[in-house]
Amino acid sequence: MADSPGSEKTKSSSLMDNLLGLLRIRIKRGVNLAVRDVRSSDPYVVVKLDKQKLKTRVIKKDVNPEWNEDLTLSITDPSTPIKLTVYDHDTFSKDDKMGNAEIDIRPYIEALKVDVDDIPNGTTIARVQPCRTNCLSEESAITLVDRKVVQDICLRLRNVECGEVEIQLQWIELPGSKGLS
Repeated sequence: MADSPGSEKTKSSSLMDNLLGLLRIRIKRGVNLAVRDVRSSDPYVVVKLDKQKLKTRVIKKDVNPEWNEDLTLSITDPSTPIKLTVYDHDTFSKDDKMGNAEIDIRPYIEALKVDVDDIPNGTTIARVQPCRTNCLSEESAITLVDRKVVQDICLRLRNVECGEVEIQLQWIELPGSKGLS
């Protein structure tokens, strides 16, 4: 459905009407990231969705950084992929790209619609297989943990010689939002 010109104003005034909820992305760690400085890199992660842009802190001189940082995005359209890019922080020049990946949250959103009341904690609700159309480096499980549906993902970075980023998705219901039903 295409937006008509000038509909941007009505879109912003009805953000809560279009908002499905919040997605917490825990950026856990990077694995075997590319070297962009002399012997190491100073990596950080930028996550983008539409006009939202969030980033982690910089970890100095580490190609296997542990961020364990939560970034939270507002979700209005689950079919829009989330873009993740790893950069090497440089003090005196433009930061170098260290690869990127896209996160398709549609399988996760579908798993959130499952009634989990009678499902035991620790149960795997769904599995997502790596394929040419996603950036998964291994099978991704969507699991019920502490009565919350979470997805652990290992992303293989594209446009770079090596590197993976491990993340976890968790949904946050927002009172007053449209919700997933």
